[in-house]
Amino acid sequence: MPDVVDRLIGALNAHDLDAVMRCYAGDAVVVGPEMEAENLDEIASYHLHVWQGFPDHHLTVWEKIVCRDAIAVETLATGTHTGPYLVAGGDVLDATGRSISVRCSWIFTVESDFILTQRLYFDQLELYSRLGAQLPLKFAPVVL
Repeated sequence: MPDVVDRLIGALNAHDLDAVMRCYAGDAVVVGPEMEAENLDEIASYHLHVWQGFPDHHLTVWEKIVCRDAIAVETLATGTHTGPYLVAGGDVLDATGRSISVRCSWIFTVESDFILTQRLYFDQLELYSRLGAQLPLKFAPVVL
């Protein structure tokens, strides 16, 4: 029987929200570079948001490491940006039609075959540049 992380990735790839949500504990928390979801409604909203922006979103697992109640997964996220996508800072990036291929790392803590915490790591600049976004870089003045 596959573990909860395998089930989650399968459900994410199938875009099956009910199956996705059955993987999380009632008090689960998901934290990523662009968001923090502190309850099941927010977690569901996050996954729906990704699928809205990238309807063909797919994860390929490259590596999985298990150590007691901690699981680390390295994935490749691919998809085509054909819908609105909320980026860091609250702006919405309209569909660009561009394809993405972004490396991601996920760290999970699990208990009784449910996900308690999920931390997502990916290079936002890599994602935004693949989408053709130009970020304004602003630096604070250097005080000597």
